[in-house]
Amino acid sequence: MKAVAYQQCLPIGHAESLLDVDLPEPAPGPHDLLIEVRAVSANPVDTTMRARAQPAPGHFKVLGWDASGMVRAVGVDVIMFQPGDRVWYARSLQRPGSNSEVHLVDERLAATAPKSLDFAAAAALPLTAITAWEMLLERLAISPGKHQHGRSILIVGAGGGVGSILTQLGRRLTGLRVIATASRPETAQWVRELGAHEVIDHRRPLGDELRRVNAQAPNYVVSHALLESGKARGKLVLEAF
Repeated sequence: MKAVAYQQCLPIGHAESLLDVDLPEPAPGPHDLLIEVRAVSANPVDTTMRARAQPAPGHFKVLGWDASGMVRAVGVDVIMFQPGDRVWYARSLQRPGSNSEVHLVDERLAATAPKSLDFAAAAALPLTAITAWEMLLERLAISPGKHQHGRSILIVGAGGGVGSILTQLGRRLTGLRVIATASRPETAQWVRELGAHEVIDHRRPLGDELRRVNAQAPNYVVSHALLESGKARGKLVLEAF
């Protein structure tokens, strides 16, 4: 099968930082789906792994977390899918990435792709959507429902991948007042269209910006910058400015 892989951790501008290679086609295990990959997406974690995860000598490492495609074959114990099904998923860290012609994924990590999305749009969502979902419902322990009236969430960097999904989930699943940050006029307008109640400029003092939109100190804060650095593991509650 064709794949995009690397053998050395090299700067992306180097001619051999990513290589077009031919690798053996994998065979599905008992719970596996063999996917004909139609689209993949790039994530910051791909850049991090390519810079730090050195393959063993003579071996290739394939990146890629998200994918969408068609089921080509299934393992003997698969019960949820059959060949010809259209799926999307984020792959397991314990397996090669999705930047390949075909790819194995455990059926328990896959889902039927929405008919409303083409393959490219479907592949852009899994990892960002999972991250946003976990941040909102698990890390912050905000339960779905419209019972949080009078409380608010501040989403810093709402125009990014995770922030944009988090904005939509916060508006549709909860009763929180969603306050998003964006610095460019076109991004601010897009974030409003996603459902933000208020949009403020993160280049300016947050206290001044919150007062400008008549907002109290938010009950919950999510910072995408902290999320990417791996430090977003708790709750940040702002009492006053």
